[in-house]
Amino acid sequence: MQSLEVRIMKTKWKNASSLDLNGENQQDANGLCDMITVLKGRRPGSTPNSDSGMWAHSMTVQDYQDLIDRGWRRSGKYVYKPVMNQTCCPQYTIRCRPLQFQPSKSHKKVLKKMLKFLAKGEVPKGSCEDEPMDSTMDDAVAGDFALINKLDIQCDLKTLSDDVKESLESEGKNSKKEEPQELLQSQDFIGEKLGSGEPSHSVKVHTVPKPGKGADLSKPPCRKAKEIRKERKRLKLMQQNPAGELEGFQAQGHPPSLFAPKAKSNQPKSLEDLIFESLPENASHKLEVRVVRSSPPSSQFKATLLESYQVYKRYQMVIHKNPPDTPTESQFTRFLCSSPLEAETPPNGPDCGYGSFHQQYWLDGKIIAVGVIDILPNCVSSVYLYYDPDYSFLSLGVYSALREIAFTRQLHEKTSQLSYYYMGFYIHSCPKMKYKGQYRPSDLLCPETYVWVPIEQCLPSLENSKYCRFNQDPEAVDEDRSTEPDRLQVFHKRAIMPYGVYKKQQKDPSEEAAVLQYASLVGQKCSERMLLFRN
Repeated sequence: MQSLEVRIMKTKWKNASSLDLNGENQQDANGLCDMITVLKGRRPGSTPNSDSGMWAHSMTVQDYQDLIDRGWRRSGKYVYKPVMNQTCCPQYTIRCRPLQFQPSKSHKKVLKKMLKFLAKGEVPKGSCEDEPMDSTMDDAVAGDFALINKLDIQCDLKTLSDDVKESLESEGKNSKKEEPQELLQSQDFIGEKLGSGEPSHSVKVHTVPKPGKGADLSKPPCRKAKEIRKERKRLKLMQQNPAGELEGFQAQGHPPSLFAPKAKSNQPKSLEDLIFESLPENASHKLEVRVVRSSPPSSQFKATLLESYQVYKRYQMVIHKNPPDTPTESQFTRFLCSSPLEAETPPNGPDCGYGSFHQQYWLDGKIIAVGVIDILPNCVSSVYLYYDPDYSFLSLGVYSALREIAFTRQLHEKTSQLSYYYMGFYIHSCPKMKYKGQYRPSDLLCPETYVWVPIEQCLPSLENSKYCRFNQDPEAVDEDRSTEPDRLQVFHKRAIMPYGVYKKQQKDPSEEAAVLQYASLVGQKCSERMLLFRN
């Protein structure tokens, strides 16, 4: 058998009852030797049997890419997979397709808010703090996600003709209360605005009202400030495009003052246009985003580690109400800096290489936010975000997600297969976690066949049941399921061997069940590449 290099991930599997990760046993497990991991039935803080996990001291980026495509995620060096049909809140792996991504109206608002702050130092009023990647969702999106596309169209129509709808609604409410002469007066106004020249035959001659009663017909009708702004915009658009949509509205008999056509442009602004819009020379602030390798730590990462930790500590104290003495620097390092991923810099890969990184947001020479990311063969995977609470008004959760999407598109230009942005888990049963569904187009991972399904097709099923099989083909199966467990690689007594050889040496009947469970979770490909540590 061809020997495997020691750098490939080693795993150690134990039942949940035989290893406690919160105490001395955890120290023993971590101290076994380099590149040995512990796989067990649950992770710290989770409910029993809600997920499976392993301590991974060393892992190739391709191994981890294949694992997250089977529903795994990492937290530090701990890699875990929810047991979807048992947990109370099923967590579905979600990925965005950045190449087709178009920012929504709420996304554009966040980007414009950042530009105004950088250019003029403008701080928005009524700002609110948001969680990592949280965004202030439009009312249309905050409800049923199955209706997002339809609601987006409704929002566009609302933008075009808010004043028309308001006037029609107010007329409908007040029509029964209006006097006949007042009703005819409004008809007169509409007739004139339509350019008919002569009032309608149903219009009667009005008498001059008594002082203090009724409208003075000798003066133009009062207009709302909003209506005046719409009119100015319409006139400006007419000057820019005299033969545009406006003529079509007039030909159909619509009042031109009530319908403000959309400005025509060859192409909407791209995400990059919105993010990297040029700032004036005398801009109030300067923002810089630096990508530094966190594992193994680069010199830039080491130089900024303390400052980065202080930002995280403040974030935990203010946003998550942690006491001042937690988290410690070692806890911070273990959670957000340590990674099992090995650094790889192949010639056809991105310039920064593959592995684990911190994306630091520097404002006027100091760190205000850090995005923890993994760069893998097919994707950028978002791990975590923390930020200085003093800058919550900038919606840094949303802003960083948009920057990471743009970053993925940038990497794709050099490495064509790197074309997805993984956002972690989507939890439909948790309203606060639904925000990830706003980054469209996106897909959810089927928990049984491990194929990607557009989120629009998944949402109706999720409305009926927390746990769903998204693949509608009843004959479909997991293509990478473990079909040859004897080929699984085992590391035992400092020797590498196939499981078929190892099991002949074992007498414990529970051993086979544990190994087969591991094989089904990681799939056939990973089971042949990674090493399962057996004591």
